[in-house]
Amino acid sequence: MMDNNAMFSLSYGLFVLSANNEGKDNGCIINTVTQVTTTPNRITIAVNKQNFTHDMIKASGRFNVSVLSETAPFALFQRFGFQSGRTADKFDGIEAVRSENGLLYLSRHTSALISGEVVETMDLGTHTLFLADVVDAKVLSAEAPATYAFYHKNIKPQPQAQEAPKKGYRCKICGYIYEGEPLPPDFICPICKHGAADFEKIG
Repeated sequence: MMDNNAMFSLSYGLFVLSANNEGKDNGCIINTVTQVTTTPNRITIAVNKQNFTHDMIKASGRFNVSVLSETAPFALFQRFGFQSGRTADKFDGIEAVRSENGLLYLSRHTSALISGEVVETMDLGTHTLFLADVVDAKVLSAEAPATYAFYHKNIKPQPQAQEAPKKGYRCKICGYIYEGEPLPPDFICPICKHGAADFEKIG
């Protein structure tokens, strides 16, 4: 029997993926940015189709990646990961700079900026894989980039011991709790957009 928990042994970074379309700026948290070739310099990003940023990149063909550092506060993940850009202005009141491609990137709590232009897409079902040329890149600070493991251990608030355990299923990615039985096999986490396979039974 396959143990899907083995997938959590893979190492990931954490990024704010930003885009602009029809005059609107938006961004979301992703953990899937990978350099695939150096000549030409190309990266891939995988983006959930339910994210508004996904639609903006599909339409514009451009994006920025802000490489989050270990100094990034949990509030930053809440802003870009726990709400939708369809109903909220995620860049309102936050320190951001517009790069040469006209898109915003974070100027604090980031290690680097990478700007991409899409050259090819692949439909992955729930996600789209974008292959992109790197058109600009710069180191923004000496702060160490945050990994997914660092986020779970040092940034994400830990559950309080005195809280009464709830019965249901907890998302192993973001901590969202689905109360009730059973967990529908096609359930999608409303916060991080991961499927039922990433939930664990609690209570």
